[in-house]
Order: sequence, then structure tokens, then C-alpha cells
Amino acid sequence: MSPIYQAPEATKVGHIHLKVSDILRSLSFYRDLLGFQVTAWYGDQAVFLSAGGYHHHIGLNTWHSEGQAPSPRNRAGMYHVAFLYPGRKELAHILKRLIDAKYPLIGASDHGVSEAIYLEDPDQNGVELYCDRPRDQWVITDDGSIEMVNKALDLEGLLSILDH
Repeated sequence: MSPIYQAPEATKVGHIHLKVSDILRSLSFYRDLLGFQVTAWYGDQAVFLSAGGYHHHIGLNTWHSEGQAPSPRNRAGMYHVAFLYPGRKELAHILKRLIDAKYPLIGASDHGVSEAIYLEDPDQNGVELYCDRPRDQWVITDDGSIEMVNKALDLEGLLSILDH
């Protein structure tokens, strides 16, 4: 029997590409609210965005979805996309930005290994904004697996780091 294939350790998620119903409305969310920068347009039906000058972390297009309703929640598809912030201070900054913009959050969780804020984009695609805790703070169980929890995130505590 052949060994089970494992993806190389350095493999990362390179980008997401979303079908959206209104390119400008989605651009307003990903560029104007979350702060991703436009790197390229592909005609007037697709736009690519990134953080830090990468060619793109996010692709948005209306090739098959312009003017369409969001996908039903009870169907197979993407649950959410997650954007990893470099640390708690950066996560606190985006949380404050969302609060100041009165953008609705749908959840905020402490997962033990990470802290996460949940919201939806204009097409009801789930979006997670999170930062990892240092690996030496992760709890490893006796069988070697990572212990993850789902506790309420202390949003006030997270925001308080902006005062320092």
C-alpha cells in the first residue's frame, strides 16, 4: 500500500476568488472597509486585491453572478474565508474600524489557538478576521492534537490594547 500523501509543509492558501453580484459594492467592502488594495482590473467584471503588494489575495468577479441573489445557506459551498492578521493590535484596529463603520458582526470567538471576529460580505459570504496566539500558548492534548475551544471573545479587552 502506498503512503498517504501530505501537502508540503510550506503550502499556503494563495488567494480566494469569489463570485459576487455587484463588483463595486463588493469592492467597497474589501477595499474601503477591510483595506485591501486593488492590484488589477480584468475588464469591468473582475478585480484583484491584496495586502502588502502581493499580486492578489482576493479575486472578485461577476462573470456568472451579476445581479444574482446570494447562495442559499443550506447548500454546499464556502462557509467562510479567513484573513490572518499579524497580531492582536492589528486585529483590534480592524475591529475598531468595523465598530466605527457600524458594520454588523455575526460573532467573535476565542478558539484558544486564535482570536476571531466574524462578519459577512455584501453577498453573505462568511468572513473571519483573526490572529493566532503564539504556538507556545496552544494546548496540545495527550494524543498530540491541538485543543481548540469556542469561547466568547473579550472584545473590550481586545480594544483596550489600542489605548497603550
